[in-house]
Amino acid sequence: MSEINETAGNVSEKAAEIRVPEEQPRVYSPAKRKKRMGDRKDGRRLRSIPGMNKMMPFIMKNRSDGCNTYADEFDVTDCDAFCKKMVRSGRQNFSFLHVMLAAYVRTASQRPGINRFISGQRVYSRNNIEVCMTIKKEMKLSSPDTAIKVEFQPDDTILEIYDKFNAVVEANKNSKELDSDFDNVTNKLASLPRPILRFITRMLFWLDYHGWLPASLLKVSPFHGSMIITSMGSLGIRPIYHHIYDFGNLPIFLAYGVKRKRTHFGPEGKPYTRKYIEIKAVTDERICDGYYYASAFKMLRSYVENPESLLKRPEKVNEDVD
Repeated sequence: MSEINETAGNVSEKAAEIRVPEEQPRVYSPAKRKKRMGDRKDGRRLRSIPGMNKMMPFIMKNRSDGCNTYADEFDVTDCDAFCKKMVRSGRQNFSFLHVMLAAYVRTASQRPGINRFISGQRVYSRNNIEVCMTIKKEMKLSSPDTAIKVEFQPDDTILEIYDKFNAVVEANKNSKELDSDFDNVTNKLASLPRPILRFITRMLFWLDYHGWLPASLLKVSPFHGSMIITSMGSLGIRPIYHHIYDFGNLPIFLAYGVKRKRTHFGPEGKPYTRKYIEIKAVTDERICDGYYYASAFKMLRSYVENPESLLKRPEKVNEDVD
């Protein structure tokens, strides 16, 4: 296999047939629930799950104890053609990242169990879909990193996800300094004397355990969210298994690598080439069982490999259990 570097001119016939639907009405209307004792600012406690699921956070206390790793590769031949079509239609820098984000959001809308999290040894369903990512202002060794967080609706289309994500990225990249809200908070904390910083860090863990972190901090924290994603492809390497953090409540870390091609042979021995991208995921196994995760990852693959389906809203959005 070798990395692909192709021009936008080689677009399949399928890409030329893509039609962007007219404005579509929303299908997601979240159930109205009263906040109960034990709920958090960022999620509601699940009370009807089986006893084993409730016990897992006590058996595996830390998120790093419950890590599972998963590797797969997606056929992105049609996805690549789709992205080129979107670029030609005026959507600058439309890429696999936007398809991956949209595929994850759509998967979470149908398999809401992947949007759970563990905090304070309890299982919660997140109130929204928040994706975190680390970006660079410039692709230079000296360029600093910053963390961003983007909130999506479960019934967002891929074009809405493209607009929301790019708006946050550009707002940070176009600033004079790469100073997201998270950077401002961490820079102030890091300037404190070490004894004070150690105390504050312990306090943050304690507050997070009890669900008492301020909403303003949860809003900017890249350690609290539905999923964090990283592109190794932009660095020219294959994906890594990236750890998830004990602080916060992120249950999934997704990484994907460079685009590659592979030659296959048809029934009559005629060769043909397909494009692939590897993905690797580290997940918190305590939020749902392996069968559920497998179903979600297969659904994620189907959306990535058929991105045109993401132009339309889902027929319905599934709510997690009580």
